[in-house]
Formats: sequence, structure tokens, C-alpha cells
Amino acid sequence: MVKTTIIARVSDGLPLAASMDDEQVENELAEYKGQAKTIFKRLNMNSEPRCSIESGKYVFHYIIEGSVCYLCICDKSYPRKLAFSYLEELAKEFNMSYGNEVDKPGLRPYAFVKFDVFMQKTKRIYQDTRTQSNLTKLNEDLQDVTRIMTKNMEDLLWRGDSLDRMSTISGELKDSAKMFKDKARHLNLQALYRKYGPPVIIATIILFVLFIRYYWF
Repeated sequence: MVKTTIIARVSDGLPLAASMDDEQVENELAEYKGQAKTIFKRLNMNSEPRCSIESGKYVFHYIIEGSVCYLCICDKSYPRKLAFSYLEELAKEFNMSYGNEVDKPGLRPYAFVKFDVFMQKTKRIYQDTRTQSNLTKLNEDLQDVTRIMTKNMEDLLWRGDSLDRMSTISGELKDSAKMFKDKARHLNLQALYRKYGPPVIIATIILFVLFIRYYWF
């Protein structure tokens, strides 16, 4: 299920709105909300527009639309497709309601706290994955979530991993280069087998026949 939601400005990580959570959720997610702040600090306009970040028993899912990042913390078992569909709905409504005010100078933290009403209403719709509307969303091929980058919070915090799109592209290029190198090696071996295989086999047969002939006769 979706546990909590935070909306922040990408340029400086300023929190714009957040879901109002009860005391139990607040205590349960205190550490993870701190990690969410770290994510916002790492974001910039070159960051991956969609990403999932695993941390313990939870997963952070975020999307970037314009200059705003929409992030939710979910149980690991919660379907990614529903999480990103939920964030898409928030982004659409938030942009229509406050899109022109987001980049105003002097904006205070949680300036759009009233947006929690819409967040709570939408979160309730997405809570039960077995409802007909959510089953329909799961079956619709609206977005290929398998192509969305997945990161690990430990890598971000301690190993200097990046959320930048160029970092991901660089990693993909390295993987592609390795795959190309392995494939080229395999093709070269096949070419050698085709070129020298038959003569070697024929020569081996001839030597074997000569050996049998002279050894036994």
C-alpha cells in the first residue's frame, strides 16, 4: 500500500505538500522520510524522470513533471504500476491547481498543504489492489514500468551513486559495450571453427587411419 506522499520542488528540494499521516505512520516512517529528503537533495533537472529506490521493507517511487517531484513510499509488495499511476494522477491535479505558483520566489515550505485533501482521496482509491478499477489499471499497458530505473538507497547514501540520467546512460553504454565484446569474441570463435574445423577433422581422420594401418598391419 501507499504509506505516505511528499511533493517537492526539484531545483532546491523545497517541500510543497505532503500527506497528513497519523502518529503510528509518522513513527514508523521517520527514518524513511529523512531518506526522502536526501533524495530531493540529489535531484536536479538532469535526474531520471522516473525512478524506484529500494530501502529496507519499503520502496520510494518518484516522478518528475516540470519542476516538481512527486514521491511516495510504498510497501515492497505494492505493484509498481499502481504506484506510478497514483503519482501521475497527483501530478496532473497539482499542475492544474498550482502549476503557475510553484516557481514563485519566497515560497514557504508546504505552501500547498491543502492539496492533502486530494492526496488522501486518491490514496484511498489506490489502497486496495483488488478493486476493479485498480485491476484494470494493472492490466492496461499504459506505461512499461520494467524500463523504469531501480536503485538502492544504500548505494545512494554510502557509495556515491547518482540519480542523473547521464549516469544511467553511461552504465547502459558500458553494459552494451561488454555485450558487444562478448558477442564479437563468440563470432570470431565461430569463424575460426568454420575455417579450420573441417581441415583439422580430415587431418585427424587421416592420421587415425594411418596409425591403425601401420600399428596393426
